[in-house]
Amino acid sequence: MVGLLDPLEVKGVVLRNRLVLPPMVTGLATIEGAVTDKLIDYYVQRSKALGLLIVEHGFISVDGKLGNKTLDIHDDKLINGLEKLTSKVHAESTPIILQINHGGRVANKEITGFQPVAPSATEKARELRVEELEGLAGAYASAALRAVKAGFDGVEVHGAHGFLLNQFYSPLTNNRTDEYGGPLENRIRFPLEVINKVKKAVGKRLLLYRLGSDDLDPAGTQIKDSEQFAVKLEEIGVDIIDVSGGLCGSRPAQFQGTQGYFIPQAQQIKEVVNVPIIGVGGITDPEYADKAIREKKVDLVAIGRKLLKDPNWADEAIRKIEKLL
Repeated sequence: MVGLLDPLEVKGVVLRNRLVLPPMVTGLATIEGAVTDKLIDYYVQRSKALGLLIVEHGFISVDGKLGNKTLDIHDDKLINGLEKLTSKVHAESTPIILQINHGGRVANKEITGFQPVAPSATEKARELRVEELEGLAGAYASAALRAVKAGFDGVEVHGAHGFLLNQFYSPLTNNRTDEYGGPLENRIRFPLEVINKVKKAVGKRLLLYRLGSDDLDPAGTQIKDSEQFAVKLEEIGVDIIDVSGGLCGSRPAQFQGTQGYFIPQAQQIKEVVNVPIIGVGGITDPEYADKAIREKKVDLVAIGRKLLKDPNWADEAIRKIEKLL
């Protein structure tokens, strides 16, 4: 029976175990979004016992940034710093992925200097025109190509937590009446166009999608929608689906203190696709993580806050599970 410590091979990339560091903002980049020595040290310290490391979101364009000292990948001049990061992590024999993102309506105008853009207009954001979407999808692809040049083993496209692609997906934030709004097939059109372009850019490297599986709102996206979306993601060539929250974010207040709160959604998505699924949600116990794998609820388990606080958590977790085997 497969457990947490068993390896997993995905498209030629071997993950030595099923432990994943999910993308979490560190605030360790420069004001310009470049890699620093502190950021490299942060990831190297946590990489040594992981199966897979996913680096915090790199912004594909200046107008999509959320805050200062957030990682960027919108310019070729950022590649050298990112290459230093990947080489250091690869020295620990750990595959490394870069998450790429655009904040959409939650981008910070005071930082970017631009009015935020969104699927539908809000008090602060303007509605994206159809003719702008191809260029925006191209910006995701350009960012992915920079990630490849920097030595990443692939990219994760961020489609969760209320950011731009999640805004297109959710009926709570997408009120468009054209081909990009309305029924589910229209709301997922732009995310799939992005994925299609990114897929061509990454080539043989891994392509992940962070899926905002549930808005936790009766009027928002439901798990049945995400099951259909996940099938489309697999069909278009996504290699791993990373299941998290939608507009409710990564840490819904009603779930705090509950372990594995997005595992049920991940399990339901796993039942309709054949690609590996990452489960997440306040997981703190190695035994819980191991059980989730053994019971085939998910294929990989992301440990966020524990690894954020303790860079040695993965080593200790592995020793604990080994004693139980």
